[in-house]
Amino acid sequence: MKNMIKAKKKYGQNFLKDSSILDKIVQSMPTNTKHIVEIGPGLGDLTDKLVKYKDVTAYEIDTDLVSILKSKFAIQIHSKKLKLIHTDVLKIWNEKDTLHDGNYDLIANLPYYIATNIILRAYEDRNCKNIIVMMQKEVALKFVAKTDCKEFSSLSVLTKLFSSEARILFDVPSQSFVPPPKVTSSVLFISKSKHIKVDDDFKKFLKISFSQPRKKLIKNLSVMVDKNIIISIINELELNENIRPHQVSASLYSQLYIKVKNAKRDSTN
Repeated sequence: MKNMIKAKKKYGQNFLKDSSILDKIVQSMPTNTKHIVEIGPGLGDLTDKLVKYKDVTAYEIDTDLVSILKSKFAIQIHSKKLKLIHTDVLKIWNEKDTLHDGNYDLIANLPYYIATNIILRAYEDRNCKNIIVMMQKEVALKFVAKTDCKEFSSLSVLTKLFSSEARILFDVPSQSFVPPPKVTSSVLFISKSKHIKVDDDFKKFLKISFSQPRKKLIKNLSVMVDKNIIISIINELELNENIRPHQVSASLYSQLYIKVKNAKRDSTN
């Protein structure tokens, strides 16, 4: 059956075939009784292992794969161990703000092109408690980077605000997939510590802050308000005027945002 299915580029499909990697993902699950949500179960290799431990809700967008999964997991679906939903998971988030009515852990092998968006949406889903996902290593490093690291980015800042723990569990070579991607993957673990609401303006502020990561932060933020005002705020927070975006902590970014927002408001009045 697997040989009959060709991965579709439009869905970013790379089927994980390495059983040892699948086992390591399952072994990485937190010890709890929370429901599991899986996004993009593909051919169901990870799903098959997950349903042996907990109840699973799986979201799959590919019609052809849904047919295979319905056949493969007919018993588990009938017994309600597995709930298979044929839809675009982002549409569910737009409609309901959550992927499951109770607390759940997100465990998935995510398509590269949508992985970042899914994690950011999971941050704001109050029912999502832990995240264990496979994604491109280069991007995973940005989620777990610490202040002063060159990979520290807006994703790092948001992760610090939402989580109590964020780390890369292990890397996965390209030959573990069919077809093999051109990059190394990593399994990322994030434990959310609290539910907060991050407004869109703060996300835009972070995007501007890191727009030119090698430039001085003052230069990047000067597109928002006058440079002299930015310098004044930087001095007020006792930061070096030459500081780069990756050298500012998540908590300081929150303070910077409030001060820049207020300064911008005052300048328009």
